[in-house]
Amino acid sequence: MIRLTYASTALKEWSPEELLDLLKECRTNNGVKNITGILLYAKGTFFQVLEGDEATVNSLYAMIEKDKRHKDVTLIQKEKITERAFPYWSMGFEKIDARELTKMEGLNDFFEHDFTPSGFASHKNIIGPLLSHLRGKLVKQVAAECHEELPTEHEDPFIRFLHLTIRGGVKFLALLMVGVILLSIWDVVFTIYGKISDPPYLVMTTNDLLETFGAFLVVLIAIEIFINITLYIRSDVIPVKLVVATALMAISRKVIVFDYKHLDPQYVSASALVVVALGITYMLIQKHD
Repeated sequence: MIRLTYASTALKEWSPEELLDLLKECRTNNGVKNITGILLYAKGTFFQVLEGDEATVNSLYAMIEKDKRHKDVTLIQKEKITERAFPYWSMGFEKIDARELTKMEGLNDFFEHDFTPSGFASHKNIIGPLLSHLRGKLVKQVAAECHEELPTEHEDPFIRFLHLTIRGGVKFLALLMVGVILLSIWDVVFTIYGKISDPPYLVMTTNDLLETFGAFLVVLIAIEIFINITLYIRSDVIPVKLVVATALMAISRKVIVFDYKHLDPQYVSASALVVVALGITYMLIQKHD
């Protein structure tokens, strides 16, 4: 695995919309090739880091050199690496102005006069501090978007105490849910045993199978609910997608075990509408970038 760093000069000033289109293009192509990195744009200069398989990165760089949207493509650094500096971004992006660049300790003179491909090539010692700065900015952006339902840090001591108390309750609920899951598994075993132990032995009818499937789904739903409970004491996820998935699984279980001979058509139609609505909702959440 290698890290390749290059700089180039834009043939014109890029608008925010054009930069966004470029970023989307980079993320799409790099995601397929398992290439990560960051793209920096400032003062008409592109600075990009590519990390990934050596042959794949070299092939991508050869294509970049031929791109007619920039000139003076200059290879600054190519080195073997054992881990990525930007492992979570198929292409992170920063567009920062000169004032921000000059605030970086020890690098303000460089950004004042040498923020060009040739300047990067002759000042390779600034690459390490620059990458650390850019990586730190991306990490802070991700951290700022983290969601925590019951934060343990709060300016009001009473609210902090309430949050800690509720967190303790959530942990107790999670423990109880584990017990429910184990009981549900036992119910599956008991259901199967009951079906195959009655004459005719080791034979299950369609209704028996549907009832067994329903018992299995109860276990899966219980596991999903356990995960939903524990989400309230995590800070790295927003539980919307999992909640929708749990609801979809629950209504699907009801549909599987419906006795259509004794249900009103309106009830079946309403259930179908809920399944469709939840399915569309889950699809939209899944597709959202």
